[in-house]
Amino acid sequence: MADDGAAFPTLSPEEIAVFDAVGERHSVSVGDVLYRQGDPTYDFFVVLSGAVDIVIHADGQERVIAHHGAGRFLGELNMLTGQRVFVSARVVEPGEVVEVPRDRLRHALAVNPRLGDLVLSAFLARRSVLLEGAADTVRVIASRFSPEAMQIREFLARNSIPHEWLDPENDAAVEGLVAHFDIRPAELPVVVVADTVLRRPTPGSLSEYLGLTLGRLPGRCFDLIVVGGGPAGLAAAVYGASEGLNTLGLDQIAAGGQAGTSSRIENYLGFPLGISGTDLTQRAVVQAEKFGAELVSPCAAESLREESGHLVVRLSDGSDVAGRAVIVASGARYRRLETARLEEFEGNGVFYAATELEARMCAASPVVVVGGGNSAGQAALFLAESGSQVTVVIRGPDLSKSMSQYLVERVEADSRIEVLTETFVTALDGERSLASVEVTDGSGTATIKASALFSFIGAEPGSGWLSGCAALDSSGFVLTDRALRPDDLGGRWETLGRRPLPFETSHPGLFAVGDVRSGSTKRVAAAVGEGSAAVRSVHEFLEFVPHP
Repeated sequence: MADDGAAFPTLSPEEIAVFDAVGERHSVSVGDVLYRQGDPTYDFFVVLSGAVDIVIHADGQERVIAHHGAGRFLGELNMLTGQRVFVSARVVEPGEVVEVPRDRLRHALAVNPRLGDLVLSAFLARRSVLLEGAADTVRVIASRFSPEAMQIREFLARNSIPHEWLDPENDAAVEGLVAHFDIRPAELPVVVVADTVLRRPTPGSLSEYLGLTLGRLPGRCFDLIVVGGGPAGLAAAVYGASEGLNTLGLDQIAAGGQAGTSSRIENYLGFPLGISGTDLTQRAVVQAEKFGAELVSPCAAESLREESGHLVVRLSDGSDVAGRAVIVASGARYRRLETARLEEFEGNGVFYAATELEARMCAASPVVVVGGGNSAGQAALFLAESGSQVTVVIRGPDLSKSMSQYLVERVEADSRIEVLTETFVTALDGERSLASVEVTDGSGTATIKASALFSFIGAEPGSGWLSGCAALDSSGFVLTDRALRPDDLGGRWETLGRRPLPFETSHPGLFAVGDVRSGSTKRVAAAVGEGSAAVRSVHEFLEFVPHP
């Protein structure tokens, strides 16, 4: 692990004193283990004297990735996220340490912002180093043709969890792991974490093991529940938690939403050189968790009801969480192509995101991108830069109707991208994975060789789980404030003696922001603005509702 200043700063005596005041001193001896790889949680340590090695155990061997002497502190991002520990910390020189529990650490960082910036910057830098140089902390053993494995890899990648993928057909290391852990082919995909083997896990069961689910939280009642972890939801979580609300954020897959899968966002204020959706999401997640928001994924909302003055969200596992207020930020999903064999190739040639993970799977092979919006344009450019020949298929006569002009110009100027207008995808073909795509236009049908098809067509609002609690427009998007018609507001509102607040739906205390809201601007900056502004309305609503 590179020993750079950002990832491994040395604390000043004044900074050490802050942690000394809230922690406990311990003498340590050579061989003492402060925490182990695979532990469910751990505390924050500052080294006063002596030295500690950070090590990874893999393949029966141990690898030192960092060495901490006096003035250094231990830990990385899972100190905030609550994830399982990916590394071990072993004392190699006797000395003394300060141990700070996680709740005290969060408070110390909140009241000492400069010190908080130092520690958070180090945590982010250390996670980046782990992603690049310590991927074997989590291993996914699965065929590249497995849609189940693709779901697991997407979950790990979207949550910035260091991992490596081993293909039984190509990686020599698999044979030893299979023999050591007695893994049978029928049990694939397998995830190996430390010495624990998860056989045929789902993203949900893997998340539970890693410590990302509701099971790690002590309570199930919150001031604010935010359903959806895209830009709007993350902004709401940041502002809700920073303004003192006990905030829970839920997402069906992983934080980031559609924006989290964007390879490069260039029209977001403050980033003239652009920023990837992954980087923007990770920063927002850390920001929300810094202020105390609890973020959980994958966690799908199934239904909503009112009970004892609270809005109760029923989750896909059958459990309930209750909030004094709820912000709906469940976004919109890309529509599925109406073509035969689509389900057969989903996750194995048909994708709804274009990230590094999918680009590596394409391995510079020709691909097809369907759709004419910004996401399609960003994907086409990213895949072309990754070495693929890209064919963009759109139903309309040109790209300018729904794509930002700067993207239109780049797509049209790139010799590696061909745009087919007024064209439809009519068939998919291949054996173990996608091999070709049939397209049809006014002049006939043609076959395009393609190892992958990326679909970015239309949008279906994620509003089905609302169970009739909110009025919807004719397309299923949630109506709010001024868009609500008199017929949408019943006698309850007359009793309340007020109109819905900004972003409030037809149900008091239920708010909607981002892509799921009727009339919203489908852009990252607009979503962030709505998510943050809705929290002001939540505060105003809570003033009307006595705290239990």
